[in-house]
Amino acid sequence: MFRFLELLERERDRLAAIITSEHGKVFSDAKGEVQRGGEVVEFSTGIPQLLKGEFSEEVGTSVDSYSMRQPLGAVAGITPFNFPAMVPMWMFPVALACGNTFVLKPSEKDPSLSMELAQLLKLAGLPDGVFNVVHGDKAAVDALLDHPQIQAVSFVGSTPVAEYVYTRGTSTGKRVQALGGAKNHLVVMPDADLEQTTDALMGSAYGSAGERCMSISVAVAVGDAVGDELVKRLLPRIAALRVSPGMDPGAEMGPLVTAEHRAKVRAYVDLGVEEGARLLADGRDCTAHGSGFFLGPSLFDRVTAEMRIYREEIFGPVLAIVRVKNFEEALALVNGHEYGNGTAIFTRDGDSARAFAAGVQAGMVGVNVPIPVPMAYHSFGGWKRSLFGDHYVHGPEGVRFYTRLKTVTARWPAGIRQGADFHMPVLG
Repeated sequence: MFRFLELLERERDRLAAIITSEHGKVFSDAKGEVQRGGEVVEFSTGIPQLLKGEFSEEVGTSVDSYSMRQPLGAVAGITPFNFPAMVPMWMFPVALACGNTFVLKPSEKDPSLSMELAQLLKLAGLPDGVFNVVHGDKAAVDALLDHPQIQAVSFVGSTPVAEYVYTRGTSTGKRVQALGGAKNHLVVMPDADLEQTTDALMGSAYGSAGERCMSISVAVAVGDAVGDELVKRLLPRIAALRVSPGMDPGAEMGPLVTAEHRAKVRAYVDLGVEEGARLLADGRDCTAHGSGFFLGPSLFDRVTAEMRIYREEIFGPVLAIVRVKNFEEALALVNGHEYGNGTAIFTRDGDSARAFAAGVQAGMVGVNVPIPVPMAYHSFGGWKRSLFGDHYVHGPEGVRFYTRLKTVTARWPAGIRQGADFHMPVLG
């Protein structure tokens, strides 16, 4: 893992360029993705500490009790198109360090990066057969879910597919963690720093063309004055947003991943207009320079909880503003949604922030932080229909997912004692 981490750092720009050419996200974002994946690799280098068990002496007369964590065997990861480097590295470094073999099934939309990761692992000295890449679509997914030697499956993707993976995988006795969709809210209190909030909304709603499971897609304005001010500040920023190919040094937002996905997001913008939301910025008229599946940033105001553009995950550069009267109504709105992946509150008031963090029904919470993705040594996951299974990804939860706990209770009779040994004890 140390050698693999060194290779990742050495090859970061080359790997990021592959991501940009195949996925479309801007180059700086792709470099950040490789770095965040590398942080999980770095976390996995501490596996001796993470796998340490517990020991209790003399639980009975001359009886000791201790625990250990042991690998499951062969495990698999099924990963989405939006993070072809980072999400696989949420999984396989921890799985490998715990002693498992790993089968990666990357998205068929941008599979090249997975092959590069496999090559770097081989260069780092990983034996053949320990890390494997299988390409394909649903047939490949089903084969992994049904294979009798696969002991556990980690999945990240949309909620319908996550539910399918969880149901099919667990029906064959597998351990499954399936991370699904999101509709992440950012609550803007009247005392929030609105310049900071506007910056946060721009980056979190339109970064990577909104193709992030932690993107903020709903801004909850507490009070009409806050809503009006947000609109006033957002519109000129949206108009100035640079949409262009990802390798353009000035690019702030690149294209969507496929023509089909662009058509899907455009249809949601059409739907929002039909539902009566106010379309203040229309990304359908994007005039980006260069070829690609471009769609500009869109902004809706006066969105209500009954609208499909509020209820459903759009996974594109579309931000909706919902207006509420007070903090209690904002908290109830967030908690009433079927997804509970991530959420945030922007405020100067510690009491409001504390009450929100304690009472909100979501797995990851930001306080004046728009995309509260935990660091590698913590764990990533949501609540409600954003997660199927009991374990989060990476961090301590990842170690627990890829291992089984074994507890030993031991008593030893008196035996023959060995004589003196003056050698330095070493591993192996």
